[in-house]
Amino acid sequence: MEPNAGGPLLEIADLSKVYGPLKALDQVTLNVDQGEWLSIVGPSGSGKTTLMNIVGCMDQPTAGAVRLDGRDLSALGAKELTQVRRETVGLIFQKFHMIGHLTALENVMVAQYYHSLPDESEALAALGRVGLAERATHLPSQLSGGEQQRVCIARALINYPKLVLADEPTGNLDADNERIVLDLFAQLHEQGTTLIVVTHDPAVAAQGEREVRLDHGRIVQEIRHRAARPGQVLKEAGHVA
Repeated sequence: MEPNAGGPLLEIADLSKVYGPLKALDQVTLNVDQGEWLSIVGPSGSGKTTLMNIVGCMDQPTAGAVRLDGRDLSALGAKELTQVRRETVGLIFQKFHMIGHLTALENVMVAQYYHSLPDESEALAALGRVGLAERATHLPSQLSGGEQQRVCIARALINYPKLVLADEPTGNLDADNERIVLDLFAQLHEQGTTLIVVTHDPAVAAQGEREVRLDHGRIVQEIRHRAARPGQVLKEAGHVA
């Protein structure tokens, strides 16, 4: 089937994931439109990371269906899932997962290597988009936590993904770097990138257009947020001086 042209980018129907006696996801149904910014919240063990892993093609469900960009993920093998992840999804985590002996530029180019061919000028431009072109030759140990997370965002964006999945992307950041990262997300959203952000922070969750709460593997609440300027909700909540 051809990729979607105007419909939901992500369609999840009756999705369940079972680990022995534990039901991590219990018949979750959820659509995410192209260009939407969705926040996912919930207590630890609610199924947030399990859902992200399945959508990000890193795990497969026990039951139910997931369609991403018009492709039925449940019908794909491991090699095909890896291809979809490389071509369609950008992943950002709370832990930065940078390679310690590689520079910021080389860490970005690693993602290119697994997708197509490394392109130094393109990787440098990606670092420029997150304000780190002048730090391109620095090792992770020479970068602050906020700078490392921005390198990870550049790495996630280098292959122009249609969907960016961010799991607690501001969890290790101070208020100033949190604002920088959320401003970058707001720019991506304005450019039409679809964002799914998992967070424990209510102010971060409120940056999205829609917020879904998970509990015991089920969707228990959905909230629509009014559009906000980048950082507006954080200022109102007292996160930014």
